Amino acid sequence: MGYVFVALLVIVGVAFYVGSRRERNRALEQRRAELELVRGTAAEDVTAYGEEVADLDIVTAGVELDEGGRQDYQRAIDAYDTAKETLDRVDDPEDIRHVTEAIEDGRYAAKCVRARVEGKPLPVRRPPCFFNPQHGPSMQDIDWAPVGGRPRPVPVCAADAERVAVGAEPAVRKVVTGDGRTRRAYWEAGPAYAEYNRGYFNSYAGSGLLPGVLMGAMMFGGFGGGWDGSYGEGYQDGLGAGEGGGEDMGGGFGEDMGDMGGGFDFGF
Repeated sequence: MGYVFVALLVIVGVAFYVGSRRERNRALEQRRAELELVRGTAAEDVTAYGEEVADLDIVTAGVELDEGGRQDYQRAIDAYDTAKETLDRVDDPEDIRHVTEAIEDGRYAAKCVRARVEGKPLPVRRPPCFFNPQHGPSMQDIDWAPVGGRPRPVPVCAADAERVAVGAEPAVRKVVTGDGRTRRAYWEAGPAYAEYNRGYFNSYAGSGLLPGVLMGAMMFGGFGGGWDGSYGEGYQDGLGAGEGGGEDMGGGFGEDMGDMGGGFDFGF
């Protein structure tokens, strides 16, 4: 009888081990798939920024830049090289943050070059356009709300401010999500895009230039109800509780996701 009990314990233990391993492998596969989706989005951003850097050759043609202008120009070029090289080495979600950090910094430098060439004052350093970070540094804050939400101030570029002012839809950056086919607003794309968002906006977290409710929404999955929780526990398991970057956000977001559960409501 004792042998039978021991045998049952062994069988149960093996079944539990196999099941746990299978679940972990599934989570890791999901994590890799999600990372590839975000990596593809970051690659689009690197390409778009590379075109902006190339345009600086045209903007500065025949113009003698002063020392400040040359430094800004070099900074814009270096940022592109950094973003491109980092993208090539991406093998972890946190790596994506460094790609978009470089792009955000480079876009500001490129804008400074243009201001110098046009004889205008250097632009104030502001967060990227909320609707689409590819639009570059924002120009102003406007009140905006998603469908069914209530208005909140968001930083936007001049073109999107004009669109919203006349009742038109802003040019929202849409990214590929879970199934690899559906595109939705990047701030509604779930925790897989958290590091992508951090790179663009994390440096403004304590500046007062980015509303806290906005920062939280983009870091953890979207404005109330915008994310359906489909990334679920697989992403958290793949990352491990507490992993990931973003010191300004108080450590890794794995545990935050576990504590918050599948639904988020940031007041919108």
